[in-house]
Amino acid sequence: MIIISDTTPILSLLKAGRLELLEMLYHTVVVPEAVYNELTSNDDYEEERREIEKCTFLSVEKVRNIESVRILRVVTGLDAGESESLVLYGEMGAELLLIDEHKGRNVAKKMAVEYVGTVGILMLAFDEGIISAEEIRETLEILLRCDIRLSRKLCNKVLRYVGLEDYF
Repeated sequence: MIIISDTTPILSLLKAGRLELLEMLYHTVVVPEAVYNELTSNDDYEEERREIEKCTFLSVEKVRNIESVRILRVVTGLDAGESESLVLYGEMGAELLLIDEHKGRNVAKKMAVEYVGTVGILMLAFDEGIISAEEIRETLEILLRCDIRLSRKLCNKVLRYVGLEDYF
């Protein structure tokens, strides 16, 4: 199974201390060069950069059709990471795209791309018995504290899904 990821799910899970979920669920996650650069190029986040660089389950791939990336960016307004992720999904015949941003998800939907976001990853990890309901609540708390854009309504929906009461 080939899994492609945009920047935000990786960054969100990293901030929440749950990056290992990607390896546990998918074994290998492919990121295009633009995503890897977004994850490692900010000097203000040296610790995060080091953690990403040592992730053996992340595989960096180069997009072959740069013109498709350019066109996608111009037509949709997506950033380089989102655009390269969508193009790489098609080039590699991937089965799943990890993406959070609404605009990117809308384009993925129009392109018939199967996708899931950070919250979906947490729910799948729960379904697989990898994390507990309480760990999901704690992870959602951390994500909200880190200013990851999540609605409280969605967080409470997830808590109900895992058998907990509304909290947020």
